[in-house]
Amino acid sequence: MPVWREWDLTVDADAVLRGQGADPAIIRGRSAILVSVAERAIREGSHLIKPEVLFRRLAVDRVAHERITLEGNGILQGKLLAQHLAPASEAAVILCTIGDDLETRASETMAHDPVFGLALDGLGSAYVEALANAACRRFEDDAKVESLQTSIPLSPGMIGWSVEEGQPQIFHLLPSEEIGVRVTASWVMLPRKSLSMVLGIGREMVEAGRTCDYCTLREACRYQDHYASR
Repeated sequence: MPVWREWDLTVDADAVLRGQGADPAIIRGRSAILVSVAERAIREGSHLIKPEVLFRRLAVDRVAHERITLEGNGILQGKLLAQHLAPASEAAVILCTIGDDLETRASETMAHDPVFGLALDGLGSAYVEALANAACRRFEDDAKVESLQTSIPLSPGMIGWSVEEGQPQIFHLLPSEEIGVRVTASWVMLPRKSLSMVLGIGREMVEAGRTCDYCTLREACRYQDHYASR
C-alpha cells in the first residue's frame, strides 16, 4: 500500500495556539508568555514528529442511495459522501499521522509543566493539520496532471458522516497498521494526532463549499476567518 513519508512541514506559533483551542490574536494581545511557550514548543518538539500518509485510490463503480460502491466491492456510505462523490470516477481514502513520540512527550510534560505540555499538544494538532493540508495539495497536483479535479476533503465527524459511520469504512479499506494507527472500540484513533479523510477525484468534480461548512462546530468556531479560503 502506498505510504508517503517525505514531507517538509512548517508551523508557526499561531498554529500552535489554535491547536490549543486559543485565538492567536487575543493571546498575542494579552500574554506574550504563552506565545513564547508556543515558540519553545516548536523548537523542542518539531523533531519528534514522524509524518506518514497511507492511501488508496479506488475506482468508483456506482453511487446510489447514499452508497458509493468501489472497485473490489469496497463501500463508502453517507449523505455527505454521496453529495460530494456523485460525479467522482475515483475516491482517495487517506490516513495521516505524525506518530506518537510528540504525544508521549506532551503527556509526560503535562505532569510537571502543564503550560508547556499543552503547547506541545497544540503543536501536534498543528502538525497533523499541516500534514493533512499538504496531502490534499499533493492529490490536487497529481489530479491536475491527469486533467482531473478533487473534491473538498471529507472526514468522519462532519455533518452528514458521523465518526461511528465513517471510521469503520475507512479502516476497512486501509491497512492502518502499516503506519502504526489503530482505533479504539469507540473509533478514536491512536496515536491521537491522526486524521482520516476521503477525496473525490474526477473530470467533473465541483468543490461545493468549504470543509468548514460541514463541521459540527461551525456555529461556535472562532477560526472561520482563518479558514475562509479553505
